[in-house]
Amino acid sequence: MNDIAIMQGRLLPPYEGRFQAFPAKKWRDEFVNANSANLACIEWIYEKPNENLNPFSSDDGIKELRQIIKTSGISIRSICADYYMDEFLIDVNGNIRNKAVNHLIWLIGQAAKLSIIYIVLPFVDASSLGTSPQQQGLISLMQALGPKAAKLGLELHLETNLSPTLFKGILESINHPSIQVNFDIGNSASLNYDPTEELTALAPFIGSVHVKDRMLGGSTVALGQGNADFPTCFNLIRKAGFSRHFVLQTARGKDGHEVELAIHNRKFVEQQLSN
Repeated sequence: MNDIAIMQGRLLPPYEGRFQAFPAKKWRDEFVNANSANLACIEWIYEKPNENLNPFSSDDGIKELRQIIKTSGISIRSICADYYMDEFLIDVNGNIRNKAVNHLIWLIGQAAKLSIIYIVLPFVDASSLGTSPQQQGLISLMQALGPKAAKLGLELHLETNLSPTLFKGILESINHPSIQVNFDIGNSASLNYDPTEELTALAPFIGSVHVKDRMLGGSTVALGQGNADFPTCFNLIRKAGFSRHFVLQTARGKDGHEVELAIHNRKFVEQQLSN
């Protein structure tokens, strides 16, 4: 059975008032809360704010993470690299930004020290790749980074808002097993993509899954309250052979009740998987 994970920060009240953020001064508390919610692991956030306080930024921090993982039993298998939503890897003209790329190469090296499986690269919202030059830039960049990641035993997972046909073509052009897809159930529902069409097209490339629900063209809502077709999505994801952890990236509830909400959402996913 697939493990259930949670996006970092979801087990604490919003840090600095932000919906999704690395909880710089309270990240240690989430390991205790993850245990209370009977979750398997935490998807770590690496972002520009408070970067110097992120344990992945130093070898001493990684050493501390190893110890906390050992004592808590809660693992870290993946990183959501929101850093590159501030420091774009590809600019508006499709040019590769070498400073950001060098930072990513460094982060890949840091992740490899903790046996991370994959890093999610979000190309959505401000970092969307809406033009042909940007998409060609992505192909060139991933063709260069795929072998570097593979050498260290990591994968890079692309999260985009591109249409299934276009995205599939890009992945086929990249043509590297370490470059895969992060499929976000809620984001796809918000974009009104047909889940059968999308998951059929992307099935060979799906490496990770974010679980959330969104309204059509709108915001994140509680699981089951939006436009996501969870039965179809989970059925097709399983048929694609996906056997890794599902990451809860769900809507927030009342501050102070994060563990209870995580338990509820974990059970929601487990029910979908048992159908």
